[in-house]
Amino acid sequence: MESLRLEQQKLDKKGNLSKTIGDVQKTIDLLTAAREAVAADGTAAAPTLAKVKRPLKASLDQVNSDIKEIYSAHKDYSKALDKKFKPQPIPASHHDALSSQPALTNRAIAMHLLREGQFDVAQTFLSELESRPKPARHDQDEDSLMQDGDNIEPSHTDFKIPGDMQSQFAHMYTVLDALRRHHNLDPAIQWARQHSHRLDQRGSNLEFDLCRLRFVELYCQDNDPNDYMSGPLKALEYARQTFPNFSARYMRETSSLLGSLAFAPALTSSPYKSVFYNNDAWEHAASSFIREFCAMQGLSEKSPLYTAATAGAIALPVLEKLERVMGEVGGQWTSVNELPVEIPLPQSYLFHSIFVCPVSKEQGTDANPPMMLPCGHVIAKESLEKISRGNKRFKCPYCPVEGHPKEARKVFL
Repeated sequence: MESLRLEQQKLDKKGNLSKTIGDVQKTIDLLTAAREAVAADGTAAAPTLAKVKRPLKASLDQVNSDIKEIYSAHKDYSKALDKKFKPQPIPASHHDALSSQPALTNRAIAMHLLREGQFDVAQTFLSELESRPKPARHDQDEDSLMQDGDNIEPSHTDFKIPGDMQSQFAHMYTVLDALRRHHNLDPAIQWARQHSHRLDQRGSNLEFDLCRLRFVELYCQDNDPNDYMSGPLKALEYARQTFPNFSARYMRETSSLLGSLAFAPALTSSPYKSVFYNNDAWEHAASSFIREFCAMQGLSEKSPLYTAATAGAIALPVLEKLERVMGEVGGQWTSVNELPVEIPLPQSYLFHSIFVCPVSKEQGTDANPPMMLPCGHVIAKESLEKISRGNKRFKCPYCPVEGHPKEARKVFL
């Protein structure tokens, strides 16, 4: 990695346009000066152009030289990357989970486009799905298909997106635009107040965080340069009107904010500096709004498509190495519903626990889910079938309670 690190340093030093931009600006300055000279004295056009010809050529040559240096740095770095990370085939699997669920895949794509604000693209995507012909079936006639519903292939458009979903996300982006670009808290605070009850039920801090940011915004406004208390007094008036609504949950925080009035003349050297001079406050408010808005719609904070693609990118090197090692030792990856190795995903990508049957010591899958017995103990479905031997009554392997397989209930993690 040392050679790659050296090439990276070389790229950082030479592979940028800062020097080129400076040389281009010099060329522009030469032409601007020549134009002004000609405009001031029309008779001096010929000598002015003759005088500027040589330095202009030298300046353009310098720009070309800068570009060649940048290209050389990028080329060397690309060679170092190719040498260090040689192309490897992507692990292949005979089981394609996506091909068996086209409706879910298309829904994930459509929802991702809506969540990213690409409404026109999402509408075009859905329209093209509607216009696609359904797969033809040649192996069964119509009667057999109607009798055997399990064999009907899912349609590409067998999913429903709520009609108001686009308008909901359009409103979300309106609020985000006000927050991020214009530092306008009004739309976000209005939305939070409309959903105040549900936010409290979720234990969310969004409404208070937005009002606290408004307090800070008013506090730091200098409407009267001769009166340093003009901003703090407006913040105090806002606090008197708003903070009583949060006294039950945020008494300590509101009291602390009001205590900042004593430090108004020298806020930068006070204990409140981190509160009133936080460059990330607006982005934090925007992220909190996205999280709570999506939660109100019954959606996760991040798009499932984005989450799946990111997790797959993290897992790909591990799976590639596994495929290479198994190829060298002559092994074969036969697992379909579970991974043969552990993937080191970040904590934010671990959404639920993994069930391991205490009887068979095997990990639960969709085909072998956890089942709760009448006594409350949980074992895998295959273990239940073995100990019950079909439809006979059985005894729990961990307590003396007896039960029947029909009394077991599937557990959802």
